[in-house]
Amino acid sequence: MVIYVLYFTLAILIGFLAALLGLGGGFLIVPCLTFLGVPIHHAVGTSSAIIIFSSLSAIIEYRKHGHINYKAGLLIALPSVVGAYIGAWATMLINASILKIIFGIALVIVAIRMIKHDVNNEKKLKEWVIPFGGFFAGLVSGLLGVGGGIINVPFFAYLGLPMHSAVATSSFSIFFTSIASATKHYMLGNIEPIWIVLFAPGVIIGAQAGAKFAKRMRAKKLKEAFSVVLVFLAISMILKANHLL
Repeated sequence: MVIYVLYFTLAILIGFLAALLGLGGGFLIVPCLTFLGVPIHHAVGTSSAIIIFSSLSAIIEYRKHGHINYKAGLLIALPSVVGAYIGAWATMLINASILKIIFGIALVIVAIRMIKHDVNNEKKLKEWVIPFGGFFAGLVSGLLGVGGGIINVPFFAYLGLPMHSAVATSSFSIFFTSIASATKHYMLGNIEPIWIVLFAPGVIIGAQAGAKFAKRMRAKKLKEAFSVVLVFLAISMILKANHLL
């Protein structure tokens, strides 16, 4: 019974940070599942399915505050669906060790982005560029199960969206990307339903809280502190992968 309470608490924390940072939650779900003994391909697929719940929960809350740029979200979501499908298919062509190293590197990139200052230089949004970023974000989502937020948030911010809008719009687009990724992973047999049952309720609650918290808090200090955790997870996963090479 205690172990299930721990899973629920962990899921709440993941959902909270996912909504707060617009990163989907896969950057924590995947390493957590692999450390719990889930094969990396199944961890990636199951993560994609769990992210559907966390992103939908975040969308419901962010919608109340008017932070979602729906046009930008759809422009990045549609090509990301294609990218997610290709990325999910590509997981069958890459062995577990290489996939873990790729994911570790992705975590380092997220950490560096979080350590750096927030981008608040609002400017005219270059909408024609968005679909290209969307395809790449989808590819990352399908391949690594991270929801594409590691690309979406800095990409939106760079293009000129305010940080809160970048995070909220990322959560909106991640919902569609994760559906595509999870669908393909389900067809490949990479999803383990028991972990969805254990994690989904917690990430839903956590995402609601994270979105509420994001509205009234500057996340700079939180991002800097959490980047240390990301680097630790990245190094751990890369070292673990080296043992499998």
